[in-house]
Amino acid sequence: MTTHTSLIPELELAIEHGSPQRRAEILSAVTDLFVHGSVRFSDDEIALFDDVLTRLALEIEVSVRSLLARRLAPIAKGPPNIIRMLATDDEISVACPILVQSELIDEATLVQCARSKTQEHLLAISRRKSLSEVVTDVLVERGNKQVVLSTARNPGAKFSANGFSRLVKRSTGDDALAECVGSRPDIPHPLFLALLATASEWVRSKLIAEKPHIRREIDQAVATVAGDIRAAANASSTNYDEVRAAVQLKFASGELNDAAVQSFAESKRFEETIIALTYLCNVPLEVVEQALIQDQLDMILVLAKAAKLSWATTKLLLSFPIRQRRIASGEIEQCLASFERLNAATAEHIIEFYRLRHANRPSRPGGLRTAELSPRH
Repeated sequence: MTTHTSLIPELELAIEHGSPQRRAEILSAVTDLFVHGSVRFSDDEIALFDDVLTRLALEIEVSVRSLLARRLAPIAKGPPNIIRMLATDDEISVACPILVQSELIDEATLVQCARSKTQEHLLAISRRKSLSEVVTDVLVERGNKQVVLSTARNPGAKFSANGFSRLVKRSTGDDALAECVGSRPDIPHPLFLALLATASEWVRSKLIAEKPHIRREIDQAVATVAGDIRAAANASSTNYDEVRAAVQLKFASGELNDAAVQSFAESKRFEETIIALTYLCNVPLEVVEQALIQDQLDMILVLAKAAKLSWATTKLLLSFPIRQRRIASGEIEQCLASFERLNAATAEHIIEFYRLRHANRPSRPGGLRTAELSPRH
């Protein structure tokens, strides 16, 4: 420590009166000294370096802090305060090396960053060599699509039961995430079956290929879920009269709009959604019901365009859980392109065809004939 002791007076001058350039030069020298001898230093000596580095780093440029972070990130034995300071830096170029690589960050600091920092910070955390359940719980809850996928792909990440459950829910309609989550060897078996039962055919075939020994069990789980969905659809058919009056009031008062349909769909209120579209498009109930329950994606787009629904609401209809098949993320993108190309006039012409086609047909019990609908507002 002789060399370090000789630098003390110069350090104090640089900290108190030095220019930013001089502080950066001293910081670089102190960092060199520490990096080359960190293994030999005692805890007291490391604490002294920690104090000096922290004080020097308070007022230096981002580029200098970034360089300091890159140099300290691989160190196994280092100053905890400056490491924590760099990890929580708002500048991602500073925080990233520490968040990804440093083994000196405590779990509390990681959780703090995951809860309060940007998605770029969360992405850096997701790439760490290992992640505890406490940290992944926050990443899966708060992270965007890229963060969640990166976390799920991390073989060193551990997930709680709640974390896995949230991953499975977020996998709906996201083929890349569904495949990644389903491929994890630590996914609980019941959640694996739940994921398979709602995944797209492409994802299901990929995951079944990886685990052919449980093919029969997977097929049974898929059949059970599909049967439950169809049973729910059939049971709900008898309940239209119970909700028709409330929807009709909204229609008559001009409150039956995009926001109303979106609310129905988000709440998975199947009957209200069906009747709302029936009124907005002035078509028989069977037309809307078949479009939603069966794989009539084009017809859903036509109904949505004719009802003047937003893409956000239309996407909810495309992913409605009452449908027999889960829509893949690639299909969603194709539907968006079709929805944007489709104009209201074309949609109205198609709707008119269905009106004429069903005009003289008797409706089933609980259904609505076109003639029973009031003129649209």
